[in-house]
Amino acid sequence: MTIEVKVPVLPESITEAAVLEWHKKAGDYVAEGENLVDIETEKVTMEVPAVNSGVLQEILQPAGATVTAEQVLGHIDETATATASAAATAATQPTLTTDLATDSATESSTASGSTVSSEARDPGPAVRHLAAEHGIDLASVAGSGKDGRATKEDLLTLLEQSTKPKATAPPTAVKTPVATFPQTPDLPTLQAGRTERREPMSRLRQTIARRLVEAQHTAAMLTTFNEVNLQAVMDLRKKYKDAFEKQHATRLGFMSFFVKACIEALQRFPAVNASIDGRDRVYHDYYDIGIAVASPRGLVVPVLRDADQKTFADIESGIRNFGDKAKAGTLSLDELSGGTFTITNGGVFGSLVSTPILNPPQSAILGMHKIQARPMAEQGEVVIRPMMYLALTYDHRIIDGSEAVRFLVTVKDSLEDPARLLLHI
Repeated sequence: MTIEVKVPVLPESITEAAVLEWHKKAGDYVAEGENLVDIETEKVTMEVPAVNSGVLQEILQPAGATVTAEQVLGHIDETATATASAAATAATQPTLTTDLATDSATESSTASGSTVSSEARDPGPAVRHLAAEHGIDLASVAGSGKDGRATKEDLLTLLEQSTKPKATAPPTAVKTPVATFPQTPDLPTLQAGRTERREPMSRLRQTIARRLVEAQHTAAMLTTFNEVNLQAVMDLRKKYKDAFEKQHATRLGFMSFFVKACIEALQRFPAVNASIDGRDRVYHDYYDIGIAVASPRGLVVPVLRDADQKTFADIESGIRNFGDKAKAGTLSLDELSGGTFTITNGGVFGSLVSTPILNPPQSAILGMHKIQARPMAEQGEVVIRPMMYLALTYDHRIIDGSEAVRFLVTVKDSLEDPARLLLHI
């Protein structure tokens, strides 16, 4: 019996995805539950496991192809054996060649001689883009994909071969005139030391770009700055970090203090926790705090749900869990959806001051920065204190300047005197 391998159901906000990488090839045996292929959406990378054990009979959508929800990616023959299927695949595969002059009519037929339609040999958008970029005629490429489709690896191989130095014949004593003909433009020749690389943006990067441009075009963004003395927080961490870690099995970091301070300020200034929907201002009576986290694929913002109901230990554990998942690429769509307010920490990369950009449809975002020892005046004396610049970017359509400034002052006051977070004063 043949089983279809399908794209998982995608959330309503996501209309399409891209085939990122196949972990099996046609003819390979797969076990039930084993990951077959990775699908990249604009938010996360999703694994598509085998629903039954068997042999991967064929791959219909190669890496780079754009797919939609529940589209068939390939077929699994649950009655075949790996050996028999591999032999059948080898018997039906066309002979591969790297000769650019191969007749295109020969390439458009399978090993059995049947003609394959141009639609069936469509290599997908990623391959077409790479071919157009380097001036490669796909009709002249004997592809290694199904039905002779050209794959990205085929094109990269051709490009690599085109840049290899060619052997030259030794000079002869007698020079014979040679007729010259105009050369047809082929693969580009790159000068030594002036190479270029072009890679398609991942769907996550495309989404980041689209949302940032959207924020700049639709919101009236302003940024207000302040600075905070973190001496009290650092003293508190130093005093209780060992006991805290022993009690809760997690480190006491800075982020839990900032999350708590922001929640205190959001409760006092609800407009900062609100959003715009058409002509309405939507107030959120819950506090879902997005925490910007760097991942190998780009910046992601997982959300701490009901952060106002979490303890310091809950917040620290949640953020650490987000960081681990971001590195492993295992954050779920639910963990990346929603959020009423965001905190981003450019200080971990050494940023001293910056202006963060809103994360739509949210109306505000807090930017943390590098902690730097600076001379400060206290009670008429100059002392050295661990200082951090804070930046609050806000949508002026919904938040007044005075609200934004007082919000940031509330955050500053809570951090400079952490007892306020317990007493709510």
